[in-house]
Amino acid sequence: MPSTRQILFAISSICFALIAVALYLQHIQDMMPCPLCVIQRYMFLAIGVCTLVAAISGKVREGTILALLAAIGGLVTVGKHLYVIANPGFSCGIDPMETMLNKIPTAEYLPWIFRANGLCEGATDSLLGLAIPQWSAVWFAILTVLLVVVLLRKKRA
Repeated sequence: MPSTRQILFAISSICFALIAVALYLQHIQDMMPCPLCVIQRYMFLAIGVCTLVAAISGKVREGTILALLAAIGGLVTVGKHLYVIANPGFSCGIDPMETMLNKIPTAEYLPWIFRANGLCEGATDSLLGLAIPQWSAVWFAILTVLLVVVLLRKKRA
């Protein structure tokens, strides 16, 4: 049975790997991220950083709760993204959300990671049979379950 610390390191590694896949799709496959994609990147990054800090510092409960909040935020965001894809007339294209996201310092200083250029309704390219937002939903669900397991495990320990 893996330790709580090992689970947190695994969650963190998964999140950073998902960011790497997103960057590969953006820069190698020319799939431009939309505003909702960028918010999902922030959520994956938040989960990864929180779980990494929790694993290193030993503040498991606090870090896991923060990561769980980010995972739930990711589920809400990807839910809206899937809604936009299912209803093509409803777009989040060039709107105030995109402008706001692109003005955040991380988007200005790290545009190759956090700049939103795509259309949310256009995120239908598939990877192994699922659209990218569907993969995000799967991963946010898995990470949410793992984080809940860590919290419940910590209470029993």
